Amino acid sequence: MRFIVDTDPGHDDLIAIILTHDLAEITAVTTVSGNAPLRETTVNSLVAADLVGFDGPVVAGADRPRSREPAHAAAVHGETGLDGAPRPEPVRQLAGTDAAAAIVELADADTWIAAIGPLTNVAAALDRDPDLAHRVAGITVMGGAVAMGNVTAVAEFNVWADPEAADIVFRSGARVVMCGLDLTTQVRYDEAWVDTITQPYVAALLRHYLANHRYLEAAGAPLHDPCAVLAVTHPELFEFTDHPVTVECAGELTRGMTVVDRRPWARDANVSVAVTVDAPAALELVAGAINRVGRR
Repeated sequence: MRFIVDTDPGHDDLIAIILTHDLAEITAVTTVSGNAPLRETTVNSLVAADLVGFDGPVVAGADRPRSREPAHAAAVHGETGLDGAPRPEPVRQLAGTDAAAAIVELADADTWIAAIGPLTNVAAALDRDPDLAHRVAGITVMGGAVAMGNVTAVAEFNVWADPEAADIVFRSGARVVMCGLDLTTQVRYDEAWVDTITQPYVAALLRHYLANHRYLEAAGAPLHDPCAVLAVTHPELFEFTDHPVTVECAGELTRGMTVVDRRPWARDANVSVAVTVDAPAALELVAGAINRVGRR
């Protein structure tokens, strides 16, 4: 099983890269503006590649959404996207600056696109090659929500950041798996779990990310992005239901909302929506992957 990881690190994106490298083969990491500006998410992706020993291409992509100004998540991830520990200078060099081209070139029937940031690059790749939707094994998305959003009452950050791009991906005809907030917030870690992490740099980042979630009512910090990987590598841990899903691009109060049609008579389902997950098993897999960093 192979993955192109399209990402905007982000603490949980870093964990997702570690997990993907541990469980499968990464053919490329492509970067997008999201949790932090593109220059930061690209450095962070190079740092992640160094950390896990990934020697494939890291390719920069879109520095802004299709039709709005960039927005970032400094309140959660800090100005660099990986605040919480001194960031190493990357050894790896960038392989290019056309992420959409890299996705089109490298996608094949055995490759999943793990879209764990705003969907700008993936939509651009589909623009260039609409047949990509049918050439790739599938697109697993960390994004959207069935019920409550995190940026607005109804919109999740990755979709809200570029709803026009998300709309293209969801309507593409590809096999799309959606891991929205309703699912990803089930996978939460606490201080005791961090105490089991033996990789010091990652542990420091996880403690910082946890501290930034103290304002939430629920205990612990959610590991959103790893869910989009595990939904493909370990589908037995999840319950999925198929629904028609559309993205609201115009609403004054609902822009970026993923409208999941759960009516029993709804037809033409285009997305497999992850509904529940065995969170303890997921956390065990994540911890194991982190603690194997540098030992492979």
